[in-house]
Amino acid sequence: MVMFDSLNRAMLPPYGGPDVHAPNFERLAARSVTFGTSYAGSMPCMPARRELHTGRHNFLHRSWGPLEPFDDSSIAMLGSAGVHTHLATDHQHYWEDGGATYHTRYRTFELFRGQEGDPWKGQVADPAIPDALGATAALKPRLWRQDWVNRGHLADERDHPQTRTFEAGLEFLETNAAEDGWFLQIETFDPHEPFFTYDEYRRRYPDTQNGPHFDWPDYARVTEADEAVRRARAEYQALVTMCDVSLGRVLDAMDAHDMWRDTLLIVNTDHGLMLGEHGWWGKNIQPWYEETIHTPLFIWDPRAAETAGERRDELVRTIDVGPTLLDWFGLEPTPQMEGRSILRTIEHREATAEHALFGIFGGHACVTDGRYVYMRASATDANQPLYEYTLMPTRMNGFFAEGELSAAELAPPRGFTRGMPTLRTPARSFVAPTAFGTLMFDLESDPGQADPLRDDDLELRLATVLRDELVRHDAPAEQFDRLGLPAEGALSRAHLLVDAQWDRAMDALAPAARAEDFGAGGAWLERPLAAILERPEGGRILAQHAPMLAGGPMAQMVRGLSVLQISAFAIGLLSRPVLAALARDLAALEDDNSLTHKGVS
Repeated sequence: MVMFDSLNRAMLPPYGGPDVHAPNFERLAARSVTFGTSYAGSMPCMPARRELHTGRHNFLHRSWGPLEPFDDSSIAMLGSAGVHTHLATDHQHYWEDGGATYHTRYRTFELFRGQEGDPWKGQVADPAIPDALGATAALKPRLWRQDWVNRGHLADERDHPQTRTFEAGLEFLETNAAEDGWFLQIETFDPHEPFFTYDEYRRRYPDTQNGPHFDWPDYARVTEADEAVRRARAEYQALVTMCDVSLGRVLDAMDAHDMWRDTLLIVNTDHGLMLGEHGWWGKNIQPWYEETIHTPLFIWDPRAAETAGERRDELVRTIDVGPTLLDWFGLEPTPQMEGRSILRTIEHREATAEHALFGIFGGHACVTDGRYVYMRASATDANQPLYEYTLMPTRMNGFFAEGELSAAELAPPRGFTRGMPTLRTPARSFVAPTAFGTLMFDLESDPGQADPLRDDDLELRLATVLRDELVRHDAPAEQFDRLGLPAEGALSRAHLLVDAQWDRAMDALAPAARAEDFGAGGAWLERPLAAILERPEGGRILAQHAPMLAGGPMAQMVRGLSVLQISAFAIGLLSRPVLAALARDLAALEDDNSLTHKGVS
């Protein structure tokens, strides 16, 4: 299995991406089955990997976290059955607190350092950093600085973690190509941001040479000029081309060792990435649009050689990958696994399910049948009740907070916890689903999801499907309360949310606010927050209209950003009316030279 991270399917030629040089993805599509309706489930990175291992959804009861003691890992099951499983990866989240139980499920594994601010090389002196667009430097200064330290050790492509990952995978193939009973997972963090690659690939895309440095977009609305958007997209495309070259080396090895005769090949990703579509960068904050959740997937099954170059449009999901691997080696999934083998889809054109469930913990709960997509927000702004269920109370880079654990209760076992009770801890989400409203789309008539539907009959049907999927996947009782759905019985129009949240949905779909939208006061919104707070009158105005920016942890974290930059990711806190009020009152202040715009560009 060759697994990429944040691979946007629309950038690949087999999915209609015309502007990316990726001949090896085209070569792969000619040799394998290309899946047109493949959906991820629990988002983002580690929740997706937990699905891959366990064959069931993560996001209904858990945020980002490690494999649990009660989890069935398909990889561990293969190892117990005598299959030698090997992981070669540069995905740095595996050696953080929130991912530390994944790689140890493999018999052997190799980890390569240096991606995305990985705390790898120690350097006291500050690295040379160019002027750059985006807010990462202000929001994540340690990560930003460390990434530039790391880049200083990656001047040669041979040293790049992606290159080293594929080298290790190819070494495993060279060593074991003549053997039976092994599974190799080559997994690279690329093309995840930052889009760091080499001039050999960047030269193919002239927009990489235009404007200020910009290869690390924020998880926020697009506020940059069109030239900057084109540059960031071009930097991503250059990195996809580098990924394509690495993929080609695997295909070459398959050719050289005649492995197409007897070796299953899966090429996939955990999720996609927004690259300016819908006016957004990144993932996590906005709902999971097609660019992020509808994933590329290619599978070669040597027992069905006649399917080479074919396409399957039947629905398949990330939770099906683990059961597919078990099926290949003649093993059965456990009763706790909800996924089904995709190999039957190749041979018999059978969908693995009627519907795919997807979302992020505490965010929208979504469902699709491949045509209609229903994204249900929470019923109220409070987005409560919400709890996490775990025996491994860690997240990405640390433990649960003291306040969470001091309020933890021992919850009875659930169907998938193998009789084990879990810690039930109160939780809050970092996303605000009601700020985007509840959304429905018809992908047949509106594949770009530009025109949400407003249809009570359709919503009643899709909300019922969503409720039934939540029941099927053992959602905790409070999830039904949070989403305003009954856990049983017929739904009525009283349970619908699209119409009630329509105005918010329309506001969220509008382009990001720009200074010129607010007259003379708009210039103040482009100034650094710190500069506004230097004026006592400025602090009072902020306290009146946006108190979270007048003081406290958030204000301290974003002091170097402009109010407009903050509004691009603080969705639900800085609405257009709030920005208009700030601009109006700030415009009445006497200007002076100390407020010259000097923030992060």
